[in-house]
Amino acid sequence: MTASATPFAQAFFHGTRAGLKPGDLIGAGYTSNFGSRKAAVFAYVTATLDAAVWGAELAAGEGPGRIYVVEATGPVEDDPNLTDQKFPGNPSRSYRTRDPLRIVGEVAGWQGHAPAQIETMKAHLAELDRLGVEAIED
Repeated sequence: MTASATPFAQAFFHGTRAGLKPGDLIGAGYTSNFGSRKAAVFAYVTATLDAAVWGAELAAGEGPGRIYVVEATGPVEDDPNLTDQKFPGNPSRSYRTRDPLRIVGEVAGWQGHAPAQIETMKAHLAELDRLGVEAIED
């Protein structure tokens, strides 16, 4: 998939705890929000608000979860961590890119998941960590 910055470009969501503003760029090469927190090879986005909510709720760090509306500045591809192997057909509409994402706005008033759902997801992620399962970064 290719998305270029035009008035009709596909908008995506990015969930995090980072405090950013319109015009800022999110890019690869920075510490990941997840896993071992090594420098990320890709920046990750989704076209669904629910997946972005998970990103905001599960992101490492302090402060409130935030969801940004972002536009891709280059090509995006299916995120192999959430597509085909786990969820055939990419129902979460999750993608990754090596190019920066430009923040165009922030989603206000989003509804988070129930605390029990969050704890279940965190326990699942902890089990993956215990098993040594890392994100696909190739």
